[in-house]
Amino acid sequence: MARKLAEVTNSEPTTDDLTAQIATLRGDVSALTELLGEFTKSKGAEITGAAKEKLSTLREETQARASAATDVASEQMTQLQGQANDFVKNQPATAMGVAAGIGFLIGFMSGRK
Repeated sequence: MARKLAEVTNSEPTTDDLTAQIATLRGDVSALTELLGEFTKSKGAEITGAAKEKLSTLREETQARASAATDVASEQMTQLQGQANDFVKNQPATAMGVAAGIGFLIGFMSGRK
């Protein structure tokens, strides 16, 4: 680091003394700048790594939740399909009436343009 001017010489400072001090300061500033750059790069890499890890964890959690929701929805659809089949088998006339009514409504709505 920069030395005190009194340590360089015991007399009045000369131009050479001042030039030497400025050169030393420039070297110190350059070294500090380089050190700061390395520190920033290492911290940036550390933060990037932590963010990637967090993103990976969130992706895995989201995929697990989506898979669970898909399984639940599939199970509910299977149950509804079974209930619809049971309804048609147990009450075929009612099922035909409902189907005819729905068909009539769709035809009536699409015919009104």
